[in-house]
Amino acid sequence: MTLTDDAPQASVAELVKTRMGDLPAAERKVGRALLAGYPAAGLGTAQRLAELAGASAPTVVRFVARLGFDGYRGFQDALRDEVQGARTASPLTLPQRASGDDLGAVSARVLSSAVEESLTAVPDSEIRRALDLLADVRSRITCVGGRYSHVLATYFDLHLRQLRPGTSATTYADILRAAPLLDLGRRNTLVLFDVRRYQRDAVELSTRAHEQGARIVLITDPWLSPVAEVADVVLSVQVEGPSPFDSQVPATALVEMLVAGLLERLGPSAAERMRRVDELARGTTIE
Repeated sequence: MTLTDDAPQASVAELVKTRMGDLPAAERKVGRALLAGYPAAGLGTAQRLAELAGASAPTVVRFVARLGFDGYRGFQDALRDEVQGARTASPLTLPQRASGDDLGAVSARVLSSAVEESLTAVPDSEIRRALDLLADVRSRITCVGGRYSHVLATYFDLHLRQLRPGTSATTYADILRAAPLLDLGRRNTLVLFDVRRYQRDAVELSTRAHEQGARIVLITDPWLSPVAEVADVVLSVQVEGPSPFDSQVPATALVEMLVAGLLERLGPSAAERMRRVDELARGTTIE
């Protein structure tokens, strides 16, 4: 049994939000840490969640009991059930969140909330590690995306190539069919976009690249692509939007944050490259 008999059948996040006001201060810290890194923060050990919250493991155990779970294992079983259900969700099973006269207001609220939550929840350590890899000009960067996310991979690469040399963008299928996979080794960084529903070729590509020594930066959703198991850096963003289709707005915001960080990290060399790119582009643009 996962929940005690008198506990409501709600998502773990909903339980935390509903009961947050009744929790002691130490347990509120655990709740905030869980929501900030939801659901991944709760899928590790109780000690790991305690470290994220700046609390003790017994406090975590008391926290999950107060939510109505009969133990930490039951708490994690509920989270895993949520993750599995969310991973397989599709536009056919997700709700329309905005319509009619409220279309603009609701869309603005949903999207702005998703962007803010995404950018503030990403750990600073992961951002720094991603920028370390992206700023290493000795390593070639390959941005790869899938059915929809190939748009983000291309968008990111269009910015990267203005800041540093040695970047390209492609799709899972293209790279799996072609020789470039053979070149993904220790001198390569693979920036992989993979959100639900996850693609088998993304897992195959990342596994082979990892085995060949490439570094992997994964941009995914809160439920984490299976690629996370081999990634060096995992950056997760919200995907909630006004329609049943997952939104790419939060991931686009993350990409633009990385571009800003990389520009600062590379400094004068990036500025000089941007100047040269701008000179080359002048003949093709209308002043």
